[in-house]
Amino acid sequence: MEGTVVRRVIPSDNSCLFNAIGYVMDHDKHKAPELRQVIAAAVASDPGKYSEAFLGKPNEEYCAWILDSEKWGGAIELSILADYYGREIAAHDIQTSRCDLYGQEKRYSERVMLIYDGLHYDALAMSPSEDAPEEFDQTVFVVQKDRTIGPVERLALNFVRVQQRKRSYTDTANFTLRCGVCQIGVIGQKEAVEHAQATGHVNFQEYR
Repeated sequence: MEGTVVRRVIPSDNSCLFNAIGYVMDHDKHKAPELRQVIAAAVASDPGKYSEAFLGKPNEEYCAWILDSEKWGGAIELSILADYYGREIAAHDIQTSRCDLYGQEKRYSERVMLIYDGLHYDALAMSPSEDAPEEFDQTVFVVQKDRTIGPVERLALNFVRVQQRKRSYTDTANFTLRCGVCQIGVIGQKEAVEHAQATGHVNFQEYR
């Protein structure tokens, strides 16, 4: 297997998960509106499976919510998109170097890869070289008998570990933020949300 694993940066516009999926599945970084529709349709069609307990909000409310281009996707959306495309989706988390595999139980024959930095998803691809144009990217990989994608899997894990050593992630549990309104310091996403709910202040700056 000649080549190297590269990170294809997806714009930070709250739709990075969907556009990253669009890129690895279809080489298209502008699929978010279409894929949000796919997810809403899947959820609406099976209110038994996609119950309020599962979604964290009523089925109808979730469908309206996921169609909003400001809202972020996560594990629920990745599992639905794995089924929609009939491919496994490997989501590599830089901070923990963990890989979450979606669609694994369906034993699909192909897999794509994403990388996640705590707040943002980008696409992973195999390229002939680090500076080769994107049209040479390979983003879909055959799953072998041992349920890995062969040498590419090791290259991807090594790539993630290098990013981890560079601290190319946002630690959302422990990052320190300062409220831009009252200058109080908070730690992590949870405290920031609580402060915002208590005060109505939503202007936070990260500081170290």
